Amino acid sequence: MNQSEFTDNDLEGDVIVQEEKPKLKKPPLYRVIILNDDYTPMEFVVHVLEHLFGMDFDKAWRLMMTIHTIGQGTVGIYPFEIAETKSERVNKYSRENDHPLLSTIEKTD
Repeated sequence: MNQSEFTDNDLEGDVIVQEEKPKLKKPPLYRVIILNDDYTPMEFVVHVLEHLFGMDFDKAWRLMMTIHTIGQGTVGIYPFEIAETKSERVNKYSRENDHPLLSTIEKTD
């Protein structure tokens, strides 16, 4: 009997096929990091944190002080595309305002 001779009745009850649900992985996350420099005014860093990251003044001030004393600070953790966009916005906005403030991204563990 070749395959074309099979009927639906011949295959009944032989095999039950159940589709497996795809295993989804969460996307990797990236830290947006602002780096300290000796030239950008502290007030501008606070302004960037408030306006580009939506922080209130107190949180922005505390993070700015961390960046100032430690040399860098994590501003937020996002999927790659969002982290990259936010970091680029910081760098572009800083250049537009004649400040050397830099931001970068780093993959989380």
